[in-house]
Amino acid sequence: MELGGLLTPACVVANLQAADKKTLLQQIAAHAAPLLNLEAEDVFDALLQRERLGTTGLGHGIALPHARIAGLETVSGFFAHLAKPVDFNAVDKEPVDLVFALFAPVDAGADHLNALVQVSRFLRDEKNIMHLRATRDDNVLHALLTMPAQKYAA
Repeated sequence: MELGGLLTPACVVANLQAADKKTLLQQIAAHAAPLLNLEAEDVFDALLQRERLGTTGLGHGIALPHARIAGLETVSGFFAHLAKPVDFNAVDKEPVDLVFALFAPVDAGADHLNALVQVSRFLRDEKNIMHLRATRDDNVLHALLTMPAQKYAA
């Protein structure tokens, strides 16, 4: 599964405003829910429930919140570059400024895990992160996230 299959241009937001982790998850839910044909409250509740199991703050300013949600048909993603970093209770205690949220059907199984692997692999690459942090344009972020790395690695 490629990241391009997870993200439409509408699922990428630069300069997302959030004061804290809870507000950030609410903002993600508010933006993503209409794109997923779901209620924002359901998306927020699913993200919050998963976060209660343990932080999805990976470290180095990156978070990968994810949830399985009834009513979804496919695995989908949402990416945000925050206007200002927020405390996300990340494993390294550093604030988060890049967030890639994943939403999967309840019965997604391997598709959900494959998407998590693809996203985490992409977010572990320092060049990818450098390019993402260097822009505040939704369209450029979408292109960086969805085009093969060899086309922009420099």
